[in-house]
Amino acid sequence: MKMGWRIWLLIIALLLSLLAIKPNFQSGVVVKSIDKNDSFFEQGLRQGEVITAINGKPIKNMEDYTKIIQETFSLQTEQRMSVVTKKNEYVALTSEPPKITVSNVPHTNIKTGLDLQGGARALVKADVDLTDSQLQDLIAVSNTRFNTFGISDVKIRGVSDLQGNKFMLVEVAGATPSDLEELISQQGKFEARIGNQTVFVGGSQDITSVCRNDATCAAVTACLPVQGGYACNFAFTIYLSEPAAKRHADITDKIPTDVTSGGRYLSENLTLVLDDQIVDELLISQDLKGRVTTQISIQGSGQGSTQEDALADARASMHKLQTVLITGSLPYKLEIVKLDTLSPILGSQFLYLLILAGAAAIAAVSLIIFIRYRKIKESLAVLVTSFSEIIIILGVAALIGWNLDLPSIAGILATIGTGVDQQIVILDEARRSRETSIKEKMKRAIFIVMSAYATSLVSLLPLYWAGAGLFKGFAVTTIIGITAGVLISRPAFAEMIKRIESQ
Repeated sequence: MKMGWRIWLLIIALLLSLLAIKPNFQSGVVVKSIDKNDSFFEQGLRQGEVITAINGKPIKNMEDYTKIIQETFSLQTEQRMSVVTKKNEYVALTSEPPKITVSNVPHTNIKTGLDLQGGARALVKADVDLTDSQLQDLIAVSNTRFNTFGISDVKIRGVSDLQGNKFMLVEVAGATPSDLEELISQQGKFEARIGNQTVFVGGSQDITSVCRNDATCAAVTACLPVQGGYACNFAFTIYLSEPAAKRHADITDKIPTDVTSGGRYLSENLTLVLDDQIVDELLISQDLKGRVTTQISIQGSGQGSTQEDALADARASMHKLQTVLITGSLPYKLEIVKLDTLSPILGSQFLYLLILAGAAAIAAVSLIIFIRYRKIKESLAVLVTSFSEIIIILGVAALIGWNLDLPSIAGILATIGTGVDQQIVILDEARRSRETSIKEKMKRAIFIVMSAYATSLVSLLPLYWAGAGLFKGFAVTTIIGITAGVLISRPAFAEMIKRIESQ
């Protein structure tokens, strides 16, 4: 007996889904980000390339990469380093590890969300009600700040709840909640003041360039013991726009010199203020009085119980201040409404248990159906259809680039349960009185299935916006699953049962 077009449609959908998922068995590590000042960036290495060997040693995963990097730079001497990728070979002389972030090569096109790969997630609300355009502006500025700060794998998107409140959802892979909270909670409003007058502010309007990653103009200058530990000072150079330099000259021209300093400095300091908190106060040299200068040295300090801690704090503070000076302040004060974290180990274990539970549930249902109907073919049809729906959901998710998180996985399990319920309806309709033809029985079963689909779809749509979008994954995967079910897998299952009952 020839297969009907409905079964062929299911087979084609499965093949297309497998093509979208595209299983990948290549080894190596993929470059997630690379510092523009790194030697290998200058040689042409770019984000997305797959590293397969370093100095002739094969790289299969992140463990191999970490081990070889540690062995290569254990002596901290300048040496020739060769990096081989799928595209090219890059060679550089360097005395430090390359400034790149890598991860294992994905085995499929399926993207996992933060819940499964680990990191931090924050739901953020501005201190004012935002329009759609204002929310997009906030997202653009936030993206710039994260990118400038050197954070990779950051995803920022706008979401809203059922009341129409607009939020910004920030997800950063590999970050801790404290890291994310520190970056988001501060508006980054920077001002340099002399007295009560603002000389310049952070951002491109007043600042044309900020020295970074160059020891000649940005460095930790000294570390000294202080009460309770150590303090390390840092300094870096910024370059002002002509209007800002003229403003600085006009303000300083009216300030007298400080007689206690022997006339070397002005009587007022340049005060650096970040988010209304004084960061530092700098002496203004007499040579700068009334002078239009575009070059200013910004200074600060970091503290710690040990010299290493103080040095790390100074570098982090300098990096943060440089970022704010480059990007300017966020347009609004932000409040973190919800802050979550999940380790990748917990995520992978949970995913494994979910897959195991889903497979066990499908097998158990198939066994129950066999016990009830005493037909192995019908039980196998349920099994095949349920697994087909999972593959189709994953294929569609890979095709549209949807990140599968824990709510998405829960949606897949819910789809399996809904699908089994509807398959039982089809089985029961098929076993009704012999007076009705099998064709009419299948029509009635499909009508019941379509009615149930419409009800489920209407109830799922509000979940797309509920909880400021945190349940979006559940809604999306469930809608994909039940839609693929009523259009592809349920008709194919009905065709299978029709042929089984006709035998």
